[in-house]
Amino acid sequence: RIYVEGRHDAELVEKVWGDDLRVEGVVVEYLEGVDDLPSIVDGFAPGPDARLGVLVDHLVPGSKESRIAASVTSAHALVVGHPYIDIWEAVKPSAVGIPAWPRVPRGQDWKTGVCRALGWPHDNTGAVWQAILARVTSYKDLEPELLGRVEELIDFVTDGGAA
Repeated sequence: RIYVEGRHDAELVEKVWGDDLRVEGVVVEYLEGVDDLPSIVDGFAPGPDARLGVLVDHLVPGSKESRIAASVTSAHALVVGHPYIDIWEAVKPSAVGIPAWPRVPRGQDWKTGVCRALGWPHDNTGAVWQAILARVTSYKDLEPELLGRVEELIDFVTDGGAA
């Protein structure tokens, strides 16, 4: 199983890697954040025949998320992160038809700030996400930092990360 932080993350992983994951018998589920990750990992009980991978947004050293990730990582559970504030940012701007993702001041909701800066409707970020997701046609529309992390998780849960 691969857990991701949110619904949008799950939808993106499913769109790009879903067919391959189904062939391997891998399920993608979303966590709604990482605060409950230790109890979720305990409940899943990862082992040699049930490996668990977790993809975390904006996993940076010293953060709450990095401490939680370290507490659950084991031989059978791997937590990796990407550098993006939100999965939206892992979609290449060119795929969406913008020159770059705007910078949103600290303290503002990132998705709402992006929508406002780009003149997109900010009262329904779910609909905006669906428009972004519709522009993703393959892994080529995603940033390499996300691709590497997801591939690492797929390798880990399907073959135990054997080198």
